[in-house]
Amino acid sequence: MVLWSYSSVVLTDPGGVPPNWRPLRDEEKGDADPLVGSGYESAELCLNQSAVPGDPTNQDLRFCFKCNQFKPPRTHHCSVCKRCILKMDHHCVWVVNCVGALNYKYFLLFLFYTFLETTLVSLSLLRVFIDFFNDGEIDETPGTLAATFITFVLNIAFALSVLGFLIMHISLVRANTTTIEAYEKKTSPKWRYDLGWKKNFEQVFGTEKKFWFIPAYAENDLRRMPFLQGFEYPTRPDWEPPQQH
Repeated sequence: MVLWSYSSVVLTDPGGVPPNWRPLRDEEKGDADPLVGSGYESAELCLNQSAVPGDPTNQDLRFCFKCNQFKPPRTHHCSVCKRCILKMDHHCVWVVNCVGALNYKYFLLFLFYTFLETTLVSLSLLRVFIDFFNDGEIDETPGTLAATFITFVLNIAFALSVLGFLIMHISLVRANTTTIEAYEKKTSPKWRYDLGWKKNFEQVFGTEKKFWFIPAYAENDLRRMPFLQGFEYPTRPDWEPPQQH
């Protein structure tokens, strides 16, 4: 599972913005975020020739001047990949790829299974580690004992570091935010995409429980949950845009 999850993170495109993408405008409400509420409604993408870069009348319209095109909500430009990434979390040097909308679940599973693997290895070496400090007879040779001791210490250190990273990302999933957004939302008392821990979890892992622990999604989830594609996200009904002064 570690190798499957890791390969999925590395080989899966995190999600890029199609050329000439334009946000869908709600003509009645005048906003570009049609998925308002806590349900899972469908969304469409279309061209909008009236949209203007940097339009101050609509704060939902976001334009990347490096890519010279509009970008969907929660999209950020990666200076390493030289392109905009859908729901970008961070660029990870360990997987040589960005972590974004389409591979974030796989990244979390990679952390989870890596923690389990290093913990199991540490537990299997615990007896030899304890024998290292005992005065009794030890079956292993000095070289084997030293190698086992070093392996145990490294696995424990790695497991603890991965655990800390995993706990951080679990808290991000619970709040329906990314590493980048965690800094952005400090100025906002209410996070517009926080729909409650259950729906926040489903936006990353889907609704099919049998797919939660494997790096894949159910076809039904991909069909009925547009945010798994990284373009549109429902917002909490009580959210109001910040007032401009």
